[in-house]
Amino acid sequence: MTIKAGDRLPEATLLRMGAEGPEQVALGELAKGRKVVIFGLPGAYTGTCSTAHVPSFVRNMDALKEKGVAEVICVSVNDPFVLKAWGQDTGATAAGITMLGDADCDFTAAIGMAFTNKERGFIRRSKRYALMAEDGEVRVFQQEEHPGLCDLSGGESMVEAI
Repeated sequence: MTIKAGDRLPEATLLRMGAEGPEQVALGELAKGRKVVIFGLPGAYTGTCSTAHVPSFVRNMDALKEKGVAEVICVSVNDPFVLKAWGQDTGATAAGITMLGDADCDFTAAIGMAFTNKERGFIRRSKRYALMAEDGEVRVFQQEEHPGLCDLSGGESMVEAI
């Protein structure tokens, strides 16, 4: 079942690169008592993800902060090593976007966003979406209808929605 506005974010442990290497991050702790935006995408270094989705949030960080967003989080079914490099290469890290890996796809599956497309080499990846949650409750959820597009799930659309 796909997550929707009014649902609570599931408990999940994601990964990020810390000073000493990979670190576990409890998503519930990041969202607790805060307004956060989470956007998910098929994968690091893939076409639309690199040229449209991440850049749309980089461009809109100030506008999101003005709307009271405490943290913007990019979740991808990748390992934290790849996400660290991708965050640096796209400017996401410099913009203040938190890059978290859902390496086992558990969070992505729990919110109903997992998919597989063997022809493209995507095995247990994330559909493209963006959500805003306050204190762990989803208030806005926007999923792309077509995998190669980044309209509903982009930074500009999230600014408008909140």
